[in-house]
Amino acid sequence: MKRLFNIILILALVGGLIWWQRGTVVPWAVKTLPGSEAYIAKVPFLADALNPPKAEAQAAAEGGRSRRSNAPIPVVLAAAETKQLPIVIDAVGTATPYASIQIRTRIDNTAVTSVRIAEGAEVKQGDILFTLDDRTIKAQISQIEAQIAKDQAQIAQSQIDLTRANDLFSRNAGAATTRDTAATALKMSQAQLQADEASLASAQATLDYTVIRAPVPGRIGSIPVKPGSTVRTSDSAPLATLNQLDPAVAAFSIPQDRVSDLREAMTRGPVRVDVTTGKHTLSGAVTFIENTIDPSTGTLLVKADIPNGEELLWAGAFVNVEVIFPNTMSQVVVPNAAVQIGQKGNYVFVAKDGKSVELRPVQVARVAGSDAVLTSGVQNGEQVVVDGALRLVDGAIISVASPDAAAKSS
Repeated sequence: MKRLFNIILILALVGGLIWWQRGTVVPWAVKTLPGSEAYIAKVPFLADALNPPKAEAQAAAEGGRSRRSNAPIPVVLAAAETKQLPIVIDAVGTATPYASIQIRTRIDNTAVTSVRIAEGAEVKQGDILFTLDDRTIKAQISQIEAQIAKDQAQIAQSQIDLTRANDLFSRNAGAATTRDTAATALKMSQAQLQADEASLASAQATLDYTVIRAPVPGRIGSIPVKPGSTVRTSDSAPLATLNQLDPAVAAFSIPQDRVSDLREAMTRGPVRVDVTTGKHTLSGAVTFIENTIDPSTGTLLVKADIPNGEELLWAGAFVNVEVIFPNTMSQVVVPNAAVQIGQKGNYVFVAKDGKSVELRPVQVARVAGSDAVLTSGVQNGEQVVVDGALRLVDGAIISVASPDAAAKSS
C-alpha cells in the first residue's frame, strides 16, 4: 500500500512538472516523437500548448506597439537666429556707502555743549552736528587781538624813531648806530605782529573746530555722546559715523576669464550694472576695477556707483548684481528650452524638412534670459525642437504642432 502511494505521488509530481513546463516539453515531444501530437491533443492540460493563444495575443500586442512607435510625435519648432545679445555676468555683491566718515573732535579735553541732530537723521553737507565748549578759545583770541594792537602801536613808534634817526644822521647830528638800532627795532615789531597774527589765525581755526559740521550729505548713525560729555582727540569711539548713501557703491567679484571682456567694454563707454535688492532693481555703472586678481579665488574685485536717492540700498546689504555690456559679435541663438543635457554633453533636435529630427551635439557659450548662445552645432535659420523633445530619439518621425496641441498630447 505504501509503495502504491509513493508511485502515485511520483506520477503526480512528474505530471505537474510536465504541465508547468508544457510550453517547452510539448514542442520537444512533437519534434522528437513522430505521431505524439495526436496523443498530446487528447490530453486537456497539454493541448493548449500546441497552439497557445496567449503567445498570439502577445505578438499581436507587440505588433500594435510597433505600429504605434512609428506614429509621428507632435513637437513645437523654433528657428535658430543670429543675434548680438549683450553679455551678462551674474554675481553676488555687497552694498557699501559712497563715503563713511567717523566724526571726531579736533580739540583735546573739551566738553560737548549741544547735540544738534538725532540718531539716524538725514543731514545735508554743512549742517551743524555738535558744538563744543569754546570759552577758553575765545579768551585766547581776545588776548592775541590785544597783543596785535600792542604790536601795531610799537611798529608806529618804531617808524617815528627811525624817521628821526635818519633825519639827524643826514644833518650829521646823529650817530649811525642810533639809526641802525631804530631800524632793527622796527623790523622786530613787524615780525612780532606777523607772529601774533598767525597765532590769531590758529586760534580762530580752533574756534571753528568747536562747531562740528557734516562734511558730506548722508545719514548719521548712533550718537554715544550727550551734552556735557568730555571728549578727547585720543578717544577710540567717534562722536558719530556719517554714511553717504547716495550714490551707493556695489562691490562684487567677477571670474578672471571675463576680465578682458569687461575692460574692452569699458573702453567703449560706461558699463551698465543692475543691482537687485528685494523687489527693487537699480541701475548704475562700473567705476573701478582692482589691479590684482585674487589668487585664492581667481576673481577680480569690481565696484559700481548706483544712484540711491530713495535709499533702497542699505550699507552692508547683500545684493544680486548683473553686469551688462554689449556684444559686438553676432552669434547663433536658440530658445534655452531646445537645449537638452545628455551623458555626452548638450544637444538639440534639429528638424529635417519638418518630417523627422536629427540629434545634434551643440556647444553652449552662455545663457541670456530665455535664449542660449551656441558656438557650434546649429546654423542660422535651422528649426529646432522646443517642446516634445523628451519623447524623441535620433531619426524620429515628427509632426509640427502648435504649443497648445503639444502640451495636450504630452
